[in-house]
Amino acid sequence: MSIITHLIVEETGAYVGKHQGRLQVRKGREILRQAPLLHLEQVVVSGRAVSFSADAVAACAGQGIPIYFISFGGTPFASLYAAGLTGTVQTRRAQLLAYTDRRGVILALAIASAKLKNQAALLRYMAKYRKEREPELYQELRLLVLEVEDHLAELDKLDRFEQVDALRAELMGLEGRAAQKYWQGIKQAVEVGPEWPGRKGRGAKDPVNAALNYGYGILYGQVEWAIVLAGLDPYAGFIHADRPGKPSLVLDLIEEFRQPVVDRAVFALLNRGSAIKQDAQGLLTEETRQLLVSKIFEKLDTPEKYGTKKVPLRVIIQNQARHLATFVRGDRERYRGFEVKW
Repeated sequence: MSIITHLIVEETGAYVGKHQGRLQVRKGREILRQAPLLHLEQVVVSGRAVSFSADAVAACAGQGIPIYFISFGGTPFASLYAAGLTGTVQTRRAQLLAYTDRRGVILALAIASAKLKNQAALLRYMAKYRKEREPELYQELRLLVLEVEDHLAELDKLDRFEQVDALRAELMGLEGRAAQKYWQGIKQAVEVGPEWPGRKGRGAKDPVNAALNYGYGILYGQVEWAIVLAGLDPYAGFIHADRPGKPSLVLDLIEEFRQPVVDRAVFALLNRGSAIKQDAQGLLTEETRQLLVSKIFEKLDTPEKYGTKKVPLRVIIQNQARHLATFVRGDRERYRGFEVKW
């Protein structure tokens, strides 16, 4: 039996209880899965009418195992973890102060730079396999790579600002223009179908966007957990504006990881002919959700170049959150966003 480190609960009406050092997922009298708490790293719930015993929740909290709830469409709506993890003060005070000075500008530009470089890297990766068999597409993708990278020079000009509020409008506009080129390339390089409307966020009903949104929901949990463990406030970001209930720092840091974790996994499935199946309401079927979960956690466990070593992406996410924390506290001279090397 394989060791379960990420327990996914997708079955409608499932019950999660604790039994002899394990989390046990049942439906009626049938035991669907069992996961020893010793090896478990997180629980993700995307099924409807799923219930937990108090013992199961207490066991997870006691062993530092977060429980995340996401909708079938990939929208995160709740998280459970031990209250003591949010009890740190020094880092949060520094984080809030960083918003008002140059540290906020440095962080925003570093994250945005990594995002643009990773978008360009994925387009370049897709282009290199088409040089011989699809030379026209190869040239088109290479041109789009250059156009995305052109925006990095614009990004450098925003370093003149002293406070992140002053640069936000220009930064968001720049990111939007780069994203337009990125998704234009994706539409040409990936088997998304001629009717694909382009990138759509929450509530999208087409299969490609539904798969991306579901994947981002899983990635969201990884990023939030890394932020909490680093002693940071998930709701105090730099690029994304403050809004009640909006985890703006999670939305900031996730930008470094969309391409290497979710986009690459989803597009690989599409180009290999895997069907993204939906029900009559446009929601992903259980079979498709299980496939996406499998591929995304496979990516999270994939080693990528990080400094002088190769490190699993899930560890890189944790390291980036810690680097952000040490930077705002003044223990690190510079924050560098994560850039993939393909």
